[in-house]
Amino acid sequence: MTVQHEVPTAGAADALEVWIDQDLCTGDGICAQYAPEVFELDIDGLAYVKSADDELLQAPGATTPVPLPLLTDVVDSAKECPGDCIHVRRVSDRVEVYGPDAQ
Repeated sequence: MTVQHEVPTAGAADALEVWIDQDLCTGDGICAQYAPEVFELDIDGLAYVKSADDELLQAPGATTPVPLPLLTDVVDSAKECPGDCIHVRRVSDRVEVYGPDAQ
């Protein structure tokens, strides 16, 4: 079963996106274990987010929506990441809600 990458429908203020700072990525792959629909390790050994059509997004700062059914897995990835490189933020105001810069 695949999970569609859709922005949560509860409202634009609730929509979240995630990105990875590859400069801090340690390549442990914990994120890909928690949420393989959202994260993937590339041949360079670093983690990247994936688009809705499963394309690896390798541009620096590339973001992808956090699918509501995978929110817990994405948040757990950010919390457990040894490199503190996973950033989850609100789309509406770009405020980080999970990750090393969360307020």
